[in-house]
Amino acid sequence: MRKNIRVALAGNPNSGKTTIFNAITGLRQRVANYSGVTVEKKEGKKIYKDYQFIIYDLPGVYSLTAYSIDEVVARDFILEEKPDIIIDVLDSTNIERNLYLLLQFQELDLPIIGCLNISDQAEEMGIKINENLLSNILGIPLIKTVGTKGIGIEELLDKIIEIYNNKEKISIKKIFYGREIEDELTILQKLIEEDKDFVKIYSSRWLAIKLLEKDKNAKDKLVTHKNRILIEQKLQDCIRKIEQHFGSDSEIVISEQRYAYVHGACMEAVKKEKIEKAYITEKIDMILLNRFLGLPIFLFILWLVFQITFKVGAYPMHWLETLFSFISEKLNLILPDGIIKSLIIDGIIGGVGGVLSFVPLIIILFFCISILEDVGYMSRAAFIMDKFLHIFGLHGQSFLPMMIGFGCSVPAIMAARTLKNPKDRILTILIIPFMSCGAKLPVHVLLAGAFFKENAANVVLFIYIFGVIVSLISTKILRTILFKGEPTPFVMELPPYRIPTLKGIWFHIWDKTIKYIRKAGTVILLASLIIWVITTFPLPQENVQFNSEQHLTNSIAGKIGKFIEPVIKPIGFNWKIGISVITGFAAKEIVVSTLSILYKAEEGESNLQEKLKNDPSFNPLVAFVLMIFILTVSPCFATLSIVRLELGTKWLLFHLFQTTLTAWILSFIVFQTGRLIFKF
Repeated sequence: MRKNIRVALAGNPNSGKTTIFNAITGLRQRVANYSGVTVEKKEGKKIYKDYQFIIYDLPGVYSLTAYSIDEVVARDFILEEKPDIIIDVLDSTNIERNLYLLLQFQELDLPIIGCLNISDQAEEMGIKINENLLSNILGIPLIKTVGTKGIGIEELLDKIIEIYNNKEKISIKKIFYGREIEDELTILQKLIEEDKDFVKIYSSRWLAIKLLEKDKNAKDKLVTHKNRILIEQKLQDCIRKIEQHFGSDSEIVISEQRYAYVHGACMEAVKKEKIEKAYITEKIDMILLNRFLGLPIFLFILWLVFQITFKVGAYPMHWLETLFSFISEKLNLILPDGIIKSLIIDGIIGGVGGVLSFVPLIIILFFCISILEDVGYMSRAAFIMDKFLHIFGLHGQSFLPMMIGFGCSVPAIMAARTLKNPKDRILTILIIPFMSCGAKLPVHVLLAGAFFKENAANVVLFIYIFGVIVSLISTKILRTILFKGEPTPFVMELPPYRIPTLKGIWFHIWDKTIKYIRKAGTVILLASLIIWVITTFPLPQENVQFNSEQHLTNSIAGKIGKFIEPVIKPIGFNWKIGISVITGFAAKEIVVSTLSILYKAEEGESNLQEKLKNDPSFNPLVAFVLMIFILTVSPCFATLSIVRLELGTKWLLFHLFQTTLTAWILSFIVFQTGRLIFKF
């Protein structure tokens, strides 16, 4: 019978933690959320020798002090779940800074292994790490790895097994903070250890250190301690003594002691050779981060991504359209006329098939984005945009959640948890839905392909950029009215450029594509069936043809559409567009499904484009306004749910009001202005 070993995988952002996780687990992964919060939790399994490794991928953090939600989640998971072993993934090219987190894990009194990742690039940069000597100094086993190539993974797994089988014999080394601090730690530890049940959950030394660091989250944990009041009184005395002795804040003193310890260890075990020529990263950054060229290059890269997506994606997209058309035609010949035939062809194939036709575009878009992420360019993009974003009162670190928002608003909103200032975090979450997510892409492609065929890629790129502009203007307004004050300073690590691996890109594409396909087979299928029902019933009278315009107008959908038409008519929408906009609140891809069903496009998406072009109430201006509306209105139910979980019901209602009002006002301005200029 296999033994289970529970492993917590931790590390700084950009340390290659994800590549190590993927290298160990392969595709045996599942994604959920940590209990009570919306921080994403990845869990994977690996069977090796006679053991099953259960790997928990913790959020990437720089410290275990409770500054951000991610830091609290990572720390509390280890404290409460007590994994058998912690693996701290370290960036070997920046070893001194990464070791700071390793020392904090060491204070938790749990077995730990340091994974010296990206060791090949460190050697290329002239950084020579004597892992055996550094391991002896720190009292922590260290293994050199290259996650992208799978180097050192087996050695890492063997070391986990060795420690797991001998953990009772392992003596965890403690950093010595100096006599003055150690004396105060001893006083606090003794008081903490008087509650035997309490110390079964929390390490007395770790908690004492965190209390001296004035960690509010750690102090809150004392609520269940029987000597809480006495400890809090003694804590103030201990902090006062330390601050009087060192003439500095106790939190800073302890941090300085850690950094001094790390620096001393690196002086002994890490040697840096002098390299005369600039490293390749610095050479590339001289161009890409140039204050004059940086932004134009970034915009050109975005333009190139969309050109590749549309030009290359057109071929497989056409193949899928042809396939669904072929299936519809054959079924049309085989099935007898009636409700069942309409359900299968109009409801299922028309609704789901139209959405699945866009899978090639999704794959190509995420392929390009994955390359940019893995190369290390996305961090540069955030750096480039920082000063520009500050003009509008936005934190530079907000750019990363905004970029993730081009894929999906849900993980983008979750990524905003890394922002430490509550105002910056709320503001970022409120503007993320203005990013054109992957679910909106099929709508943009459908309309741009129908009405702007020669410039479809440029029109869709403009819509994406317009979303960013709307988010920035909204930020300025919200910062002026609700979130007064300057955004906090932005400090960001720029990782070295790395050659992306096929395996890493495959994981990115597979994850995003499979989610899209699952949504098509669940949410979109259900929504398509509901839309078919409301467009089919009540059944037509004897003198009215089934699926005719009169039948649709008299259907449930037609009555709803006619009811809301006075509200949407000033922005150029007819009742059919109104119904598609309403169903789009479930998921934006459903807008395509709804239009397919309402316009009865039996022969696939290309036929739907012809149907839209032939509708007198549809024209290039209406198509453009619809793209603007879909861009700026709230993305989907999942986004609404995550906003409520992150910010509460009050901000959810504000978000709904803000996005809906913004979408209507912008659509009204564009439509009415367009009518005057182009005489539509």
